[in-house]
Amino acid sequence: MTVRYSEGTVHGFLELRTDQDSLLAYGDLLQVPGDSTIESRMIFHFPDKSVFEETTTFSQHQVFLMETYHLVERGPAFGADLDATLSRSGRYTVTSTSHKTGREERYEGKLDLPADVYNGLPVVIAKNLRIGDTANVHLVAFTPKPRLIGLQVAFAGTDTVMLGARAVPAAHFALKPQLGALTAFFAKLLGKLPPDSHLWIVMDRVPAFIQSEGPLYSGPVWRLSLTAAVRPKAAPPKSQ
Repeated sequence: MTVRYSEGTVHGFLELRTDQDSLLAYGDLLQVPGDSTIESRMIFHFPDKSVFEETTTFSQHQVFLMETYHLVERGPAFGADLDATLSRSGRYTVTSTSHKTGREERYEGKLDLPADVYNGLPVVIAKNLRIGDTANVHLVAFTPKPRLIGLQVAFAGTDTVMLGARAVPAAHFALKPQLGALTAFFAKLLGKLPPDSHLWIVMDRVPAFIQSEGPLYSGPVWRLSLTAAVRPKAAPPKSQ
């Protein structure tokens, strides 16, 4: 994927909601440039002590390349505890522990990865597309055994978002998993066909992420959006 807009230092405040708009968790997006790579870390802390943490390092020399990826899902918000690491060489280590049985599964090995594996980077990819563009890339899905799948990032039209009273156009991108005919057949048969995800990006001059909807893992559809940190209201002065 060609770099049109280079990434830099970011500290974004996030919120995670259900598709019915119930608040699940607040989180942070922390992005720090190094000498040759960028580290992007997204973390959510849930009220029940569950944690979702996704850390990606990537380079952006003419094209974007994922270098390393680390995914942690821990706590009752998830079906199982998961700790997965992946490198651009294809080396992976995955540990998954079921909450129901306590059974641990562990996988280690090496995948033959194409250059366009973009775990943790779909938003970055969408920000670098033009209106009307479609990109076909790849992800490694942890099921918990790692599986290479295709991902189509397709322009799906223009919607309107509100900035106060001002209406702002935003590009809507659909993220469509490409499982292959045989895998899709069995996934549909077992009722585990992953749904499409959706991204909204303001494309005016400098692209900006607004919201996404889709599963963060192989679970329910959740809505991720920007939020703002606010100061608590000062207590009124005590009467004398």
